[in-house]
Amino acid sequence: QVQLVESGGGAVQPGGSLRLSCVATGYGVGSGCMGYFRQLPGKEREVVAATGPSNTWYSDSVKGRFTLSKDGDKNTVYLQMNSLKPEDTAMYYCTPGVYWGQGTQVTVS
Repeated sequence: QVQLVESGGGAVQPGGSLRLSCVATGYGVGSGCMGYFRQLPGKEREVVAATGPSNTWYSDSVKGRFTLSKDGDKNTVYLQMNSLKPEDTAMYYCTPGVYWGQGTQVTVS
């Protein structure tokens, strides 16, 4: 069974930084695809970053500010978020595409 546990969210001021972590069990993040989505209340989830075996994709809204990385030894995915903006406020989720964690809240204000 695949389990995903996100952490690292919190409240920061605009311009601040946070690093989200996602620990996976039952799924190898080192060789598999992983993505980070975010969701505002009442809105659909949107993908912000995704990584596969050989490349990483970012949405235009976070490109240059967010960095997605993986640690295969720890089976953990990280989302480094810099220069945060109020519009980055959302619940953030990591996923390999089918399974979802509980999410971690990011608030920028």
